[in-house]
Amino acid sequence: MDERRIRVAALTSGRHVPSSRFRVRQFVEPLRELGVAITEYPSSPISKYVPPPRRMPGKLWTAGKMAGRLRGVVQSRRFDAVWLERELIGGRFTLERFLPRKTVLDIDDALWLTGRGGFSERIAERCAGVIAGNAFLAEHYRPVAQRLWVVPTSVETRRWTPGPPSSPGPGPWVVGWTGTGGNLAYLRAIEQPLARFLSSHPGSELLVVSDRSPELPAIPPGAWRYEPWSPRTEVDQVRRMDVGLMPLPDDDWARGKCSAKMLLSMAVARPVVVSPVGTNAEILAAGEVGLAARDPEEWVGALDRLYRDRDLAAALGTAGRALAVERYSVEANAPRLAAIFSEIAGAIADQTRWSSLTDQ
Repeated sequence: MDERRIRVAALTSGRHVPSSRFRVRQFVEPLRELGVAITEYPSSPISKYVPPPRRMPGKLWTAGKMAGRLRGVVQSRRFDAVWLERELIGGRFTLERFLPRKTVLDIDDALWLTGRGGFSERIAERCAGVIAGNAFLAEHYRPVAQRLWVVPTSVETRRWTPGPPSSPGPGPWVVGWTGTGGNLAYLRAIEQPLARFLSSHPGSELLVVSDRSPELPAIPPGAWRYEPWSPRTEVDQVRRMDVGLMPLPDDDWARGKCSAKMLLSMAVARPVVVSPVGTNAEILAAGEVGLAARDPEEWVGALDRLYRDRDLAAALGTAGRALAVERYSVEANAPRLAAIFSEIAGAIADQTRWSSLTDQ
């Protein structure tokens, strides 16, 4: 490629969809500084994951979503490369057949476990390559991907910075969980050990930040509180947590997750207690950033240890911040993405030149 700016169309899942925010949108400005100009075409006017209103036929709702994606599909041919953040329509192979061959599929979940069988593999086969959020995802798509890269989910560590340090002052010691309503089942899975910990530590409380309030009947109402998620307040909300939680089951869907909750707590220098599954286990192995919990006793024990040993909690938080900046920050991974789009744009340009020569 010459020295001109590489132009990339990013087809994303929606304005507030976490995968769109963390896999694509926060890289727009850093990539521009590296010579890659991103133009985003989100699922519009609604997220592709929003279910149909009552009494509306599912096929009609799907058709409306497909109409909302047409502009991005049509415009994508004007660009040097296309960044497809997951599938265009949830759980289906649809308009991807009309995308140009310079498309790169970005995957941060085990999509093959959802939707119609084989849909994500069919999409991957048609693309110039697959960007996987972790090694587990990469191995699944290796047989069908023309090219394959692993780029971890990253945190904008210039925005997600440490706030005031934790202290045993007059306020409660906050155990925190943040995530979408669809993931509240993971929090409910540790409801009993959380209830045990909170009941034996009156100076603590659970903070849940989500787009939907959970049902936690085992935990007394005064021991936990819910705050609605907002992009304006999300950083401060995580900063108010003294420890971040990321419980997961030990299954393939969990192994496909890319540990965003864990990384957000690390970025603001908070220790974590997590299930050692998939990317969670890889991060724990990379540095002393938190504690692993595999069963109810370990969940209670880990929280009790951090509650009692504030120096350990602070040290784990400091190490987590350093690891997040070094390996899982936007600044660390933007150059990798720039190299990928340069490779794709250059390869397509070379193929085009070769085809024009052989046709003469």
